Amino acid sequence: MEAVSRKEEYDFNKLQKRLRRNVGTAIEDFNMIEEGDRVMVCLSGGADSYSMLDVLLSLQRNAPVSFELVAVNLDQKQPDFPEHVLPEYLGKLGVPYHILERDTYSVVKRVVEEGKTMCGLCSRLRRGILYRFAKEQGYTKIALGHHRDDIIETLFLNMFYGGKLKAMPPKLLSDDGAHVVIRPMAYCKESDIKQYAVSKGFPIIPCNLCGSQEHLQRKAMKQLLNDWNQKYPGRVETIFAAVQNIVPSHLADFNAYDFKHLGQKRETRSDQTAGWSEVQD
Repeated sequence: MEAVSRKEEYDFNKLQKRLRRNVGTAIEDFNMIEEGDRVMVCLSGGADSYSMLDVLLSLQRNAPVSFELVAVNLDQKQPDFPEHVLPEYLGKLGVPYHILERDTYSVVKRVVEEGKTMCGLCSRLRRGILYRFAKEQGYTKIALGHHRDDIIETLFLNMFYGGKLKAMPPKLLSDDGAHVVIRPMAYCKESDIKQYAVSKGFPIIPCNLCGSQEHLQRKAMKQLLNDWNQKYPGRVETIFAAVQNIVPSHLADFNAYDFKHLGQKRETRSDQTAGWSEVQD
């Protein structure tokens, strides 16, 4: 029994070190956290955000810069939401926190037709509320718990359904330029995070809105990638490596690469190609 316990302890230590290393590397690679930052950690009650907060707290103690962490949860008034769980958990940790109460659940249920995906409207409402709160409180960074698998799934969702070669960036400036969003878990595998959450015994709160919808496109992407990875181990890692190794000259976006003037002599550059789309036989 003792041998089993030692094995479990050894495996957990390896897992914890791997997550901390991956988060630390992502923070360094993308300069996510700087001296004096006030980081708003968005805590949903899921394994991803619990793990993000836990790892950031552990890194904060020996980080090369000084920064503040504040946990923020948005209570969207979903049915049976256990309001006591997060305050009790965060209170025991001694982490400063805010619980924002906004009834977006009723809005989503009223606006979205039965059977339609609720995630789009729900996420827009949630994002707007969190952005406003971050601005009011003067937080310099907004940390989200998206991981490597989320990024890859988003890449395929945008390709298959949106016609865009686009994923989730580890660091993002909001459209209005007012907020810097960071994803410290960008290098972490979902399976590692789930295992870590179980080992740590985080009080997981399930989502009774989008989490209850069985036919989401994202679930289909997740299943597709899982099937690929089982058949061809390492494929997901290769796909993520591709996200970090873009070659615009070998794609076909003329806004991202100057194909029009490629190979032209400087003195012959002109609008000589104008009108080609109008040519008829």
